[in-house]
Amino acid sequence: MRKVDLEERRARLGLRHGLDARVGSVEEAATAMVGLHSSDPTTVYLSARARVDGFAPADLEDALYERRSLVRILGMRHTLFVAPRDLAAVMDAACTKALAPPECRRLIGMLEEQGIAEPGAGARWLSRVSDKTLDALDARGQATARELTKDVPELGAQLRFGEGKTWAGTMGVSTRVLFLLASEGRVVRGRPLGSWTSGQYRWARTESWLGESLERLDHAEACTELLRRWLRAFGPGTIADVRWWTGWTARLSTTTLHTLGAVEVELDEGTGYVLPDDEDAFEDPGPWVALLPSLDPTVMGWKERSWYLGEHSADLSDRNGNAGPSVWANGRVVGGWTQHGDGEVIVELFEPVDAGTRKRIDNERERLRAWLGDVRIKLRFPTPLSTRLAAR
Repeated sequence: MRKVDLEERRARLGLRHGLDARVGSVEEAATAMVGLHSSDPTTVYLSARARVDGFAPADLEDALYERRSLVRILGMRHTLFVAPRDLAAVMDAACTKALAPPECRRLIGMLEEQGIAEPGAGARWLSRVSDKTLDALDARGQATARELTKDVPELGAQLRFGEGKTWAGTMGVSTRVLFLLASEGRVVRGRPLGSWTSGQYRWARTESWLGESLERLDHAEACTELLRRWLRAFGPGTIADVRWWTGWTARLSTTTLHTLGAVEVELDEGTGYVLPDDEDAFEDPGPWVALLPSLDPTVMGWKERSWYLGEHSADLSDRNGNAGPSVWANGRVVGGWTQHGDGEVIVELFEPVDAGTRKRIDNERERLRAWLGDVRIKLRFPTPLSTRLAAR
């Protein structure tokens, strides 16, 4: 069994994630990363800026809202991604469709338990309201949840959640119905209200937004294609990495690795896997640095992160494992960053770096400050480090 050491893993990361040498378009970046995270609306823009030569927010807006070569879709682990259409179809068949049945059962139970629908009538209520919501989207073209609620008053009913917990609260039925329709592939998020930092999206029927439905793919074939892409971009990875990133069961993960003919390699943390045509060792790509945003697909690409995070995971991540803004040098995290209210980008390094690396980090910090200009970003998932830096 061939050994893949830390130096090779870090070299692979720099070369394949568009961090050592930038790519030419947002479509290339989204393809290379098997989707760009979009749960935090600013992440996808900052992830693209780190990888695309000469990137401006208008480039991504054009791809998402004008040419529609990219689509924002629910994917792995209930996470929102921006992906090219062909990859979106793969994600949909391999992961998203599986979200719908349990979500539907959960919502029906809440509707009946909280008296919004009569006992035993929750499924009929949900079907009727879903159809009315789709009809309203057909009439409007695009609409926010608030606009849809004017057309479909039932969407305004409030659901309680987390009773007895510190995070208890209420949400509109519209939130759950639209999430269910998105997991079924029937609706997608369109252009947001406000600027590119906004997460208040308009919604549209998938067919009207894209001009067609997403391609229907066989589940097993889609799983094979999704894992092939992940191994090409993120391999080697362990079975724990595969299960975490995809959200699959151990059985599905193992079966799909076998279908691919994935080759076992030795990693510091145990057995990893690469594609059968990807066994050659990598050469050092040379020095590089990057300031990546919270939830960037690189930092969120593996379950087992010690080989690039070291001992810094607790400082850089919240309690759910959501990683904050990170400073990278040559394939590993060496610090974190945040933006102050005055627009200054503040960096804190976890460990000493050589003078050349320090200079590259300072230059990249200044480039990011200039790129952001008057835009102020707000983290959706604060971490201990980001909270500490914001208080300076």
